Amino acid sequence: MGTPLVVTTDPSLSDSVLRLAAAAGVGTEVCEGVAQALARWSAASVVLVGADLAPALAALRPPRRDAVHVLVRDTAPPSDLFGLALTLGAESVAELPRSEAWLVELLTDAGDHAPARGLTVGIVGGSGGAGATTFACALGQVASRSGHALVLDLDPHGPGLDRVLGLDLQEGIRWDALQQTTGRLSSRSLHDAVPRRAGLGVLTWAPGQVGSLQAFAAREAMSAARRGHDVVVVDLPRAADPVVDELVSRCDLLVVVTVPTITGVSSAARQVRRMRRLGPARLLVRGDGLPVGEIERATGVPGALWMRDQRRLAESIDLGLGPVRSSRGPLALAAAEVLDLLATPGLAA
Repeated sequence: MGTPLVVTTDPSLSDSVLRLAAAAGVGTEVCEGVAQALARWSAASVVLVGADLAPALAALRPPRRDAVHVLVRDTAPPSDLFGLALTLGAESVAELPRSEAWLVELLTDAGDHAPARGLTVGIVGGSGGAGATTFACALGQVASRSGHALVLDLDPHGPGLDRVLGLDLQEGIRWDALQQTTGRLSSRSLHDAVPRRAGLGVLTWAPGQVGSLQAFAAREAMSAARRGHDVVVVDLPRAADPVVDELVSRCDLLVVVTVPTITGVSSAARQVRRMRRLGPARLLVRGDGLPVGEIERATGVPGALWMRDQRRLAESIDLGLGPVRSSRGPLALAAAEVLDLLATPGLAA
């Protein structure tokens, strides 16, 4: 994608955007004519249309694309500005100078070299003790070997994923700090702020904290995570929650981890019914017990994955190494299978 495109003949507006772009560390291109703007419309990373040229540009009905925003200063805008924004396919109408902080974050994201949207996989336990949290951390570790990965901890009653991954001594924000902020969260800000080692980061809960997800913070974190990482792993609580379900619906794949016992499979079947309403789901069966074919029939989910129990798992976590110590271990092999499945074109179909 190219540089941000500013479409306006208003010198005060273009000067403001150029100043904010300099603060964000990105270059911009200013077009004062709609024909020139159309020629660069599709290639720009983000398009900022001044209210002064919005009517002329809307009349030409440019092709639909993401990341179009209409900017207006504190002067009288066209009376039908929101209708014009709708015609342009704009995501928002922002007023300057009130929205300057938001615009800096938007331009910062435009300068990121990360993928436009990372692949996102949600992990949930079919029953208590299935090992879903451990597998979510293992998946993050394996994904980080070939790109940037982030593990999101949505369960405030869990063990704290920074501890499981051996990142508990790393500096960085947790949910308690993030939920105190307002405004747009840039992918670069989130990437750099969370506890991280090399390509792997984690957003989890502060030790001893018992709280709940705030909808705005959760949405911003998920959006920024997907913009700034190749793979986002979401460790999900088993209990239903409207905010969690909203984030689950944004996942490309949901993995329900279960143990092959009658009670484990019975519980997993209920979890699968809930998850399949929100997105494509697969089973991951851990350990020996009921045959995988019987588990597939009981849950109604074909193509279940199977994973052996991993030896010396607790020792690895206690040493601060995370659950994956070897690329040939059961957790690493199962994680690689899930990542291959996640990258399969047309998965959601």
